[in-house]
Amino acid sequence: MRPLDPRLVRSVGAVRVHLAVTVACGVATTALILVQAGILARTIATAELSVSVAALGAFVLARVALAYGGEALALRSAASVKSALRRRLVRSVGRAPQDAGEVVTLATRGLDALDDYVARFLPQLVLAVLVPAAVLVVVARADWVSALVIGLTLPLIPLFMALVGWHTQARTRRQWRLLERLGGHFLDVVEGLPTLALFRRSKAEAARIREATDAHRDATLGTLRIAFLSAFVLELLATLAVALVAVEVGLRLLYGQLDLETALLVLILAPEAYLPLREVGARFHASTEGVAAAERVFAVLERPVPAVVEGPPVPAPSVVRFEDVSLSYGDLPVLRGLDLALTAGTTTLVTGRSGAGKSTLLALLLRFAEPDSGRITVDGRDLAVLSTVQWRRLIAWVPQRPHLFDATLADNIRLGSPDAPLAEVVRAAEQAGLAYVVAGLPAGYDTRLGERGTRLSSGQRQRVALARAFLRDAPVVLLDEPTAHLDAATAAGVREAVRELVRGRTAVVVAHDEGWADLADEVVRLDALVPA
Repeated sequence: MRPLDPRLVRSVGAVRVHLAVTVACGVATTALILVQAGILARTIATAELSVSVAALGAFVLARVALAYGGEALALRSAASVKSALRRRLVRSVGRAPQDAGEVVTLATRGLDALDDYVARFLPQLVLAVLVPAAVLVVVARADWVSALVIGLTLPLIPLFMALVGWHTQARTRRQWRLLERLGGHFLDVVEGLPTLALFRRSKAEAARIREATDAHRDATLGTLRIAFLSAFVLELLATLAVALVAVEVGLRLLYGQLDLETALLVLILAPEAYLPLREVGARFHASTEGVAAAERVFAVLERPVPAVVEGPPVPAPSVVRFEDVSLSYGDLPVLRGLDLALTAGTTTLVTGRSGAGKSTLLALLLRFAEPDSGRITVDGRDLAVLSTVQWRRLIAWVPQRPHLFDATLADNIRLGSPDAPLAEVVRAAEQAGLAYVVAGLPAGYDTRLGERGTRLSSGQRQRVALARAFLRDAPVVLLDEPTAHLDAATAAGVREAVRELVRGRTAVVVAHDEGWADLADEVVRLDALVPA
């Protein structure tokens, strides 16, 4: 059982402050317990109620106030820790490739589990160290026999807690891995719902999610079963230990070997010695998920940043060939034995029904996917051996649904060439037919478009994507359904802008609409390998 991940202390300042406050509160609570026990024992033994009851009430109120204040500060510290880790986790997404499902699960469900760890387990751990030690010292001064009994029985609780804890940690890690897998798989399924519906695979994926959910539920129930059983064992041990102390104190009091005040002091302090350890055992199971999540967060944060290999510059291609290219997604074949030549300066229209592999062809050219068999060559060189960074610099890509950011129109267009001056941005916008859009914006090119370009219509967003392509001025242009979901008039305007964009460039236009045929030098029709 590892009570505190040192990486939390090193990397999150709120944890260091929280630990200092927790130790201070623990010391104060321990002192109040000892003083309160002494006052209570003397009050009962001497029957002096006037001053003692008032003092006892004051100490009880002080303990209540300290417990409330410590809990409030602990919850605030937990919120600060979660916020700091979430910010670092989100920043890590842009620093190195991460699994989206894993990051989402960690940033939400995972870090929320740190509440029990930071706010409840750590403070109780401090009390579990301070209170038993202080009680032993006080009891030893009053009655060494009782101190010996307490000292011999106290280690039994952490011993059993460690034995159970080791087993629980393994189960919790397995539970967390299943939750990550479930979250990642569910995210992938939601993103791919249209494709799954197209290939009639939604029922199969629903069955897989059901299996993952059942596995996670079984793991969670197994962990809870261990937690409940271990809580019973710890309670039983603590109860038996207190009973041993009570029996030996009672017998010695009966035979006059112990005075009443000392006996009462021992009987009052004995449960206080075992209580923090019992609470640590109870809190431990609630905190193990937080510990597992913290370990996974640091594993993500500490992943090495892959070096970007630039490689030698790739010249503008004269011909790009698909040579017997096949690709499947899982057990679903998408492309099989594709032979295709894309010659410099020509426009190729790729058509076919949904699921025929049109977008997959573009994904292969963009190096988002690799062929299962066959190869793609650029002027005779295998595309797989070329620098991905240098190859993509030759490509302007216009997706079916371009993403616009909550930034200015100029900055959204500059995504095609981040260092371009405003004059070139304006020229690219005019080539894409955006002049009328700019005229209607309150701040022109400095107008913020809102996340996903909420200020613009679908056709206007498509023209922004075309402006990016014009600004990039790349020798290869890839367009994926550039007029999908647009009305006839808007689609005609976009088609004219595309005509200007592809002139003199190697272009691939993917479209259902064969109205693009008058723009193309060659039309390639793909047939779906799986019936729709």
